[in-house]
Amino acid sequence: MNDPAGRSGTVGIRNVRLPDGRAVDVSVGDGVFRRFEPASRNNGDASSLDGAGRLMLPGLVEAHTHLDKTLWGLPWRPNSAGPRLIDYIENERRVRREIAVPVGTRAAGLLEQMISLGSVYVRSHVDVDPEIGLTSVEALLDLRETVRGRCHLDLVAFPQFGMLTNPGTAELVEESLRLGVDTMGGIDPAGIDRDANRHLEFVFGAAVRHGRRIDIHLHDGGDLGVWQIGMIADLTEAHGLTGRVMISHAYCLGTLEPGRLDPLARRLADLGISILTSAPAEGHIPPAATLMAAGVNLCCGSDGVRDSWSPFGTGDMLERAMLLAYRFDWGKDAQLQAALDAASVSGARAIGIENFGLEPGAPADFVLIEAETVGDAIMRRPLDRLVFHRGRRAAGAN
Repeated sequence: MNDPAGRSGTVGIRNVRLPDGRAVDVSVGDGVFRRFEPASRNNGDASSLDGAGRLMLPGLVEAHTHLDKTLWGLPWRPNSAGPRLIDYIENERRVRREIAVPVGTRAAGLLEQMISLGSVYVRSHVDVDPEIGLTSVEALLDLRETVRGRCHLDLVAFPQFGMLTNPGTAELVEESLRLGVDTMGGIDPAGIDRDANRHLEFVFGAAVRHGRRIDIHLHDGGDLGVWQIGMIADLTEAHGLTGRVMISHAYCLGTLEPGRLDPLARRLADLGISILTSAPAEGHIPPAATLMAAGVNLCCGSDGVRDSWSPFGTGDMLERAMLLAYRFDWGKDAQLQAALDAASVSGARAIGIENFGLEPGAPADFVLIEAETVGDAIMRRPLDRLVFHRGRRAAGAN
């Protein structure tokens, strides 16, 4: 495929197909889509790229991963964790002490894999605690600069081992925000930190002080989890953070009857609180179709990829869209489009990327792939992809 503009930016892309089936020529300027016009019969000018009839998808968005934890590129390591959440956390600590390969090297390898498969926006949680200090944060901040122009890397200060129960962590989290980390993180305010009020007061207070978005891991199930979602909603409203908060995992939403779920879903939608799921293989997960129908912004992410928590994952958000569809038995084209949206447009909205998608004025973030339709792309997931970020080639063959 000819690409005269190469990595310096494209002026036009001719002969591509949109998800709705239209064959179009696309013009790009200053990193945004300018026009979508019916495909012409001419060969274009020397600065245009021939899309050769490929399907154009929006740029993919990895809305939740842990680049600092990955064992990507290392020899196979058996999973040695016990059955409980705390066992996985403690096992991760042991594994982390034993690994000699630097965080930045492992993270860079996985991030390159993600970019090559179409993820041009990646949100990665980064562990902050007194044992490792800000080592992982500094490594990921460096990596963010390395990939700038090819991928937007959004970093979350993540107190994996607790914030209140692990003295010194809160101060390090604040320092990471001062260093330039994008988002304030939290984890199980009740289940891990055992004081939901204090934990959430700190998370929201720090976010307001530093002008950051919020992303809270919530594994706590049942009524305990639902109660915390209510608290997060209250604080979102009280602090004027509508559209700036995400709750990751939120397994408890999968346990609610419609009479309790529906009003909570409406409140989440009204406050613009996004819900993230990794579409795990078992257990309760947020009921995606119900939440989407209520207007909740539901997105997906890989979570851990090849780490001490799980050997699974490839970093491919088309695969994650497939897993979301598979988990809910979504086989209709409209449902498969919803799964793609969760792995692209909705993920972008969740991390604060405005006006995202295949339309004039939106950032020129897209993937060209040899597939018939969105459903075909999700099911077959061809690996030969051309990836563009803000109109510039990010990955793919010449």
